[in-house]
Amino acid sequence: MATMPSTHDWINNPLGVVEDMFAGSQNNPYPGWEAGVVEFFKEHLTEKDAHTWVPSMNDVPLHYLKPDSLVKFRCLIQDMFDPEFYMRVYETVDPSSQAKVLRCGKYKDMTESGVDFNSKNIVTSERQTFYCVPVPGENSWVKDCYADVSQARVLPSTSYVPNRQKRSYEDDDMDGMDAQPQKQREPHAGLQIPLDQQGKGDAQRQETEAAPTRMASTSHLDLNFPLPNEKGPSCLMKVYEDWESFKLNDIIEVYGILSVSPALTALAEDKDAISSLIDASDSMETAEEQRVHSPPASLVPRLHMLFVKTLAQNNPLLPCGILQDNHAFLSSTLSEMASVRRDLHMYLTHILLGDSLAAEYLILHLVSSVYARRDVLPLGKFTLNLSGCPTSSSYTERLYQVIQQLVPSSFFLGMSLENMNQMHLVPKKDYVANRLVSGALQLAKNTSLFLDETQLEQGQLDTTGVHNVTALGNVISWQKVDYDFNYHQMEFPCNINVLVTSEGRSLLPSDCQLHLQHQVAPEHMDEYLRSIPIHLQTSSQFNKFRLYLGVARQLDYNISDEVTKSVEDDFVDMRKDDPQSISAEDLHRMLVVARLLSLSLGHTSLSRDIWLRAKHLEIQRSYRMEQHKTVNGNEL
Repeated sequence: MATMPSTHDWINNPLGVVEDMFAGSQNNPYPGWEAGVVEFFKEHLTEKDAHTWVPSMNDVPLHYLKPDSLVKFRCLIQDMFDPEFYMRVYETVDPSSQAKVLRCGKYKDMTESGVDFNSKNIVTSERQTFYCVPVPGENSWVKDCYADVSQARVLPSTSYVPNRQKRSYEDDDMDGMDAQPQKQREPHAGLQIPLDQQGKGDAQRQETEAAPTRMASTSHLDLNFPLPNEKGPSCLMKVYEDWESFKLNDIIEVYGILSVSPALTALAEDKDAISSLIDASDSMETAEEQRVHSPPASLVPRLHMLFVKTLAQNNPLLPCGILQDNHAFLSSTLSEMASVRRDLHMYLTHILLGDSLAAEYLILHLVSSVYARRDVLPLGKFTLNLSGCPTSSSYTERLYQVIQQLVPSSFFLGMSLENMNQMHLVPKKDYVANRLVSGALQLAKNTSLFLDETQLEQGQLDTTGVHNVTALGNVISWQKVDYDFNYHQMEFPCNINVLVTSEGRSLLPSDCQLHLQHQVAPEHMDEYLRSIPIHLQTSSQFNKFRLYLGVARQLDYNISDEVTKSVEDDFVDMRKDDPQSISAEDLHRMLVVARLLSLSLGHTSLSRDIWLRAKHLEIQRSYRMEQHKTVNGNEL
């Protein structure tokens, strides 16, 4: 367990660290004090277990967190606003003594009172603002794992007393937001002026939803979550350095200074009253833009970034950083992968109604991931279409519940006509509010998208429905989403694992189709499904599955020249008797299956034995599909 530094209470009072370093730079001027601040927090946060002492906005409701303290937030960058200017250094004048004091404005939203705007010592700088939301579709086991390792002891910052110290947003459900006494959230004495002076970011602040005597409700504010029914905080991330290195839809874990000053809302309300008297054409921002870019700090706090980790994945069971660099962990895990795979295969065979071959292909699908792009072609994807799924007894929903227990992030999309014609899957730019309106396909990399086509009934797709189906096809075929910018489309690459369940062949493309051959008689289906253990007896067994899948997706892979020559010879031999029996597309699929089979067994290179096993799987699958086609005509 890490010991807390005695020099600075750097978690409860990070601004004290900043101000001490700033003051020291005035006495002994040197240009690197700002880099020293970043280095200070980086060093402390990378010490063993130190990060577990920092409270997380993902686990702890906002009104429990201490204003101006150090907090962390695991999130997705949903939007990037325009840069804003702020006063990095300013000077205040004491009205009684006329003494002048230089102040640091970095990592703050508000200045102290008595700012001398005529001072030659004012230094303005630029900072970027990201709008960040919780990782879309992050499953409850992930949130629980992250919360369980936290050693932060959070006491409520108001008189509202919780039943327990640590509550997730799912448990809290924002139920304490309006119970918080307003008197506990009074502005800090002397804070008067917003530090952002110009630019479009948060330069002008307006709030119409928040009543003056109580906190606003999230129902009155669109938090722009990509997926419906999501819970948790969103925030405006203030970024001071290297903001060009971040991309839209990145998953990051940010450590920053929490700013929830009610003075921001009070100033916004004053500005709202004034702006209502001004011609809209005279304002640089529309009312909608002010509302979106300046939401109440009580609901959308500001987080001033000090340290950030870009997450390759959000599986809490995997070590941070590059997997291959953690030799001890990798060696230990690889030695167990074959046995864990056998257990997972047995479990999935039961879930898939006794179909052992389907369980093999589902494992291959779950370990697949885009690892490179060759021109426009994404390499590594493996969209699986499981046809022949029962349409009764809510089988597809039960299968999705199993997927939820195995992967960090997922989303179930029932492809009913109503959903296809009404949902907005593609993000769209709103130029009036100057923001990107999210859509259900704005997902983090490695998210599992479960498309249930068994819900699709007869009827007509309207224009929205056609666009949605086209967007899903683009994700499957090209791993991209074309965001709608009104007058043009902007292509955003993605890495979304798509599983399609259907009764017959899916209307969507896929990399592989397998018809489910269940061993359960229709009259026993309900009873069998009720017996499926959605939750295993022990979470430790499920954690083995989760760790196994996470590691398999990150392993390196290669094919030696010798095996490549062997595969080429096999392809020639298979075409000798009947050139039509196997195509280049079939060979490509076999190579993909062989790669995923190797990774699923913990092997980083293709062996002759695994190639033969992959070829056998494909022969079994093809034979089944031919049999089904013969029995059912041209359905497939």
